[in-house]
Amino acid sequence: MNKTIVGMKSVLSVAVALALTACGQPESQTPSQPSQETASSQAEQSVQTAEQVYQALVDQYFKDYLALNPIMATYVGVSDYNDQFGDYLTDEYLKQRHDFNKGYLEKLKQIDREALPASLQLSYDLFEYDRNLELVAETFPERFIPMNQFYSVVITMIQLGTGESAQPFNTVEDYRNWESRVNGFISWIDMAKSRMNDGIESNVVLPRVLVERILPQLDAQQGKAPEDSIFYSPIAKMPDSFSDEQKAQLTAEYKAMIGERLLPALSGLRQYFAEVYLPKSRGTDGWWDLPNGKLWYQHLANRHTTTSMPVDDIHQVGLNEVGRILDEMDKVRQKVGFQGDLSEFFASLSSEDKYFFTERQDLVDGYMALKDKINVVLPEYFNVMPKADYVVKPVEAFRERSAAGASYQSPAVDGSRPGIFYINTFNLKAQPKWGMTTLSLHEAAPGHHFQIAIKQELTGVPEFQRFSGYTAFEEGWGLYAEYLGMEMGLFEDPYQYFGKLSDEMLRAMRLVVDTGLHAKGWTREQAIQYMKDNSPMAESDIVAEVERYMAIPGQALSYKVGQLKILELRAHAEAELGDKFDIKAFHDQILTSGSLPMAVMEQKINRWIASQKA
Repeated sequence: MNKTIVGMKSVLSVAVALALTACGQPESQTPSQPSQETASSQAEQSVQTAEQVYQALVDQYFKDYLALNPIMATYVGVSDYNDQFGDYLTDEYLKQRHDFNKGYLEKLKQIDREALPASLQLSYDLFEYDRNLELVAETFPERFIPMNQFYSVVITMIQLGTGESAQPFNTVEDYRNWESRVNGFISWIDMAKSRMNDGIESNVVLPRVLVERILPQLDAQQGKAPEDSIFYSPIAKMPDSFSDEQKAQLTAEYKAMIGERLLPALSGLRQYFAEVYLPKSRGTDGWWDLPNGKLWYQHLANRHTTTSMPVDDIHQVGLNEVGRILDEMDKVRQKVGFQGDLSEFFASLSSEDKYFFTERQDLVDGYMALKDKINVVLPEYFNVMPKADYVVKPVEAFRERSAAGASYQSPAVDGSRPGIFYINTFNLKAQPKWGMTTLSLHEAAPGHHFQIAIKQELTGVPEFQRFSGYTAFEEGWGLYAEYLGMEMGLFEDPYQYFGKLSDEMLRAMRLVVDTGLHAKGWTREQAIQYMKDNSPMAESDIVAEVERYMAIPGQALSYKVGQLKILELRAHAEAELGDKFDIKAFHDQILTSGSLPMAVMEQKINRWIASQKA
């Protein structure tokens, strides 16, 4: 069955999500307060408009933010920090981050929100929301769990180091920048071990099964000669413009870097997990068993859903949705004339050879054909569409065993690289043909590709808006895109419609299982059994899903909560506007301000409804 990756901050790809947390120290200024460029004198502010003051503030914020987050800077196309990794686990950094957010929040409050135009009032609300959220988040000891099997800086660095991601390898300087960044990564490994030791002392550690999943990821980098390592890839792809002398020098440097420093550091990290951390990991599976864990989980649930819903309410919404979707699934069973009960129908769909490809490339090719089919109908539902294209690629071999069934990586900001719809071809029995339409709608167009690419291409909005994100908005939009496929006529085949229901069931079960694990004391095995009982998902997918929820509590709640809010707002707009309702215009409103918290999005749609009435 299908799974999607979402970033912590959005649902960008894992790499970008990790980049948002990989924070470095700016070279030229201490970020404890906004820089002098934004701290205009009282006399200057008196002659500036509120709009000018706000724009200057958030423009400088974004520059300072990228200085604190060098890998994120690389992903958004700012090359100034390509040689830096970041030391975001240090005490110094943690204080800088606090002062940074506190200082910018104080500066924001000096600006009269009501004096801003409507679009910047929305931006003001986003900026304030983010700074407050960051200040609350730092009260919980997330630094003690710096990596897991799902979000791993190791994975990020491997992807960057292949030369096929955001890290450029076009010039000799680019190659040297990567060497420097790798040195920072090696330092980070030592700091991560220190923070995990702090976690052991504080009883803030990963569940044992998740540590067991990390070990094979690190094993994949062990026992290799430098030239056999994936980190050697850029050497094999050096530009023809390099001289023979430059190529020889870089080859020697990279062999030394990989063989003498990087691979030994990864080996040491693997040894630490196996010999130190694994024996101290915990036998329980949910956040409830951590110090202050239930409050921490409620914070994470609210952060990911951008709501204030109590986790008990979220659990009940999930139970209700599971019941509704099961009824719809049974109607499909009856429509196709299947003689057994629903559980037998699930078993048939999950096991019969006719529902699966036998060759990996056939699966990828099938998604490319779907891309063409979906593209034909998109103009009927959207005025605004991304300029960037996307491609379909299989998940890389080094991470396919633990990666999600599918994910999306945003295009390069400068248009030099398309978006990537990753499909996991490792287990073809986990990728049924009947699930392809809904998965393509969610991950690619008009799902994540539209939402994320359009956001990056926006003009006339502050930079932080183009590159920040909220999981509930982005994953809610992805699930809404699946719903939209019904109106597009893409689910006339009952089996493809079942695939849509099956994916929706996954998101409904997440509300039940995530809250069950982290607030109600469910075990991993209990969560796995619940998902087996209520879906046709492959067991390998179910296990990976449950372990994902264990690793990143609350994130999986965002899909269904976000979708339900978008559908609610659309129904409200249709009821209020009647014949004046324009689906294209509604989608424009959702997509053309960047990623929004649910409350801010609701305010925007209500203002739009009022303007349409007028």
